[in-house]
Amino acid sequence: MKAWRIPAFGIDKLSFDEIPAPQPGPGQVVLDVHAVSLNYRDLMTVKGFYNPKLQPHRIPCSDGAGIISAIGEGVTQVAVGDRVAGTFFQHWIDGDPAVEKFKGALGGDIDGTLTQQVLLREEGVAQIPEHLSFEEAASLPCAGVTAWNAVVTAGRVKSGDAVLIQGTGGVSCFALQFARGLGARVIGTSSSADKLRRAAELGLDAGVNYRENPEWARWAVSQTGGQGVDLTVEVGGAGTFQQSMAATRTGGVVAQIGVLAGREQTLMITPILHKMLQIRGIYVGSRQHFVEMNRAIAQTGLRPVIDRVFSFGEAREAFQTMEHASHFGKIVISVKTL
Repeated sequence: MKAWRIPAFGIDKLSFDEIPAPQPGPGQVVLDVHAVSLNYRDLMTVKGFYNPKLQPHRIPCSDGAGIISAIGEGVTQVAVGDRVAGTFFQHWIDGDPAVEKFKGALGGDIDGTLTQQVLLREEGVAQIPEHLSFEEAASLPCAGVTAWNAVVTAGRVKSGDAVLIQGTGGVSCFALQFARGLGARVIGTSSSADKLRRAAELGLDAGVNYRENPEWARWAVSQTGGQGVDLTVEVGGAGTFQQSMAATRTGGVVAQIGVLAGREQTLMITPILHKMLQIRGIYVGSRQHFVEMNRAIAQTGLRPVIDRVFSFGEAREAFQTMEHASHFGKIVISVKTL
């Protein structure tokens, strides 16, 4: 079978290799991968910024959806022919986060999904909503679950709340859709007027171009009658964290997810104290979060936002597109097309 692997760091170093097909052992399943979606973490992994000590020839990517083609001894929760997606963490099934549950992350600790077939744990897959294509379902395991965890678990968003999203990548688009589905008012930032227009079509109530208005926290506060938002979905990292705190109301929640604008910067800690802010780190989520999210998606008919679908042979081009940050929603690779 064919798989993309990382023999050395760099998008141009990705190799398209012929490797042996996996055979399931006890409690394992083989997933015929139909589609893979890219996350910023995958780009950093390929470039060597996520884990400089990554095992050579690792298959990248955490997110894939397809059909189970084989099962090992003792597997009872799924069957051959089931439409499923792999979970980001193969060992975080449910309950609170813990160090041991973070082991077995696809595309990092173990081989990922950018391959024709991938070996997964029986508990490491989740049924995907029937109305979604494989390309749409492939966007769920990381970006979807992360946004769900931020909006529902950490933010506890309810009707009438105000939510701030940053940009229009996969997590932000999911957060917009989930928050709107819960009856919240959603405002957001972007560097592109066109992306803000497209976000408005998804339900964004108000948007601001942060390049034209670099003090966007003040704008966010003005949009909420001077109070600040109830939840900020923070994907920028160090470069935006200070303004995210300023944009959030007293007693509100900042769901810290990404590092798109950097990892290190001097931090003024007093807003956390004086505003009694709740800072919640979001590291994807458990299989149980995935199942709960899928149930909601199935009930509401929500469809993930796909920017572009590349063929399996165009994986390098897909990573380059993510690197240029010009996409709106998710970038997907169709494994069934070369």
